[in-house]
Amino acid sequence: MMTNETGCNPPRHVAIIMDGNGRWALQRGLQRFRGHHQGVEAVRRVARAAREMGIEYLTLYSFSTENWSRPKAEVSELFSLLKMFIRRDLADLHRDNVRVIIIGEREGLPTDILPLLVEAERLTAKNTGQTLVIAFNYGGRHEIVSAARRIAAMAVRGEISVDDIDSGLFENMLDTRGIPDPDVVIRTSGEKRLSNFLLWQLAYSEFVFVDRLWPDFDGEDLKLAVSEFQGRSRRYGGVVSESGSRGTGS
Repeated sequence: MMTNETGCNPPRHVAIIMDGNGRWALQRGLQRFRGHHQGVEAVRRVARAAREMGIEYLTLYSFSTENWSRPKAEVSELFSLLKMFIRRDLADLHRDNVRVIIIGEREGLPTDILPLLVEAERLTAKNTGQTLVIAFNYGGRHEIVSAARRIAAMAVRGEISVDDIDSGLFENMLDTRGIPDPDVVIRTSGEKRLSNFLLWQLAYSEFVFVDRLWPDFDGEDLKLAVSEFQGRSRRYGGVVSESGSRGTGS
């Protein structure tokens, strides 16, 4: 367990739906891509703050499978920003002992993007500090369907029986295999929806919704969101007794 400078135990895994880049730009009379540029700066701030807080896993929702429906120029700009982030920040992340994992569909990605993703994972694979998970070209429904297809193919080949299928096997087929489920998911910009993000993994996560637009989000905002999470009682479907222990109940 990583510990922060205050000695308090932070959540092990924080996931963030980074929302509000476009609105941030429009409020300032700027083109949307300016908001995305500022959003990258927020990624740098928040990733650094999360490391300082001792958060072991940080997952960022950067590009969804639905984002392909945006104007072609905006999609191209998002890809350019990802390339710039990896080229500028990968060495620093590696130096800081950060392991980078990319989740999402890789088939059909531009040929200049995929090698960068592979290199980021390869270079940092043995790092033992924070794990930074980038959800890129990711969709929760697609992930679940893909996992079901892999299990079905195993059954057809005779590698497993129907009785072998359980939640553990299913989780091993997901993009996030080996990664603990998020303790808390933060969504910026005031919106209150999942947007097809980690549909399986967020079954018992706590949610914190923040009104600030993502480009304005910083380490202090992260600390406030984590503090709100730490003030909650997680029951995982049970009840909490007066002594503070969990039990079952209706």
